[in-house]
Amino acid sequence: MKKIVMLLFAAMVACSVKAQVYLGGTVSFWHNDDADATNFVLAPEVGYNFSEKWAVGAVLEFAHSKVVENDFKLKGNAFALAPYARYSYYENKLVRLFVDGGLGFSTYKVEDMDAVNGFEIGFRPGISIKLNKNFNLVAKCGFLGYRDDYNGNSSSNGYGFTFTSEDLSFGFHYEF
Repeated sequence: MKKIVMLLFAAMVACSVKAQVYLGGTVSFWHNDDADATNFVLAPEVGYNFSEKWAVGAVLEFAHSKVVENDFKLKGNAFALAPYARYSYYENKLVRLFVDGGLGFSTYKVEDMDAVNGFEIGFRPGISIKLNKNFNLVAKCGFLGYRDDYNGNSSSNGYGFTFTSEDLSFGFHYEF
């Protein structure tokens, strides 16, 4: 009996959140032949639309890098969790413009070295383009805020804004 009640409850919850929950993320792979360096990033994202204007979500990121120079190998892994609140300030049938405001917590560990923990707090603008009823292409570019050793990158410590192609990311969302 408990199983049937739980199944009915799960079915009602799934029906009530139609078009409110979204899944997506980004993936990247890059190999530099000159430096014999390989980088891989996997960043799934999940979110919940409260209304046409407001949503909350989180990105869980895993990154792996490996550099080989002569007989020297350097391997590193990074993990990050970045919850956010999303405000959509413009929408038509095809395009939605938004800004994500949130926090990010990361840890970066290079083989045979101590881990480096970091964080960021700030805003990231983006655009979502509807491909069909459920799929959206999402792009985010830039950052305005503060970072401290986020993902092991001490060269970006401090505050300010950046709006470069280095900060451009493309991903997708699937809305239920």
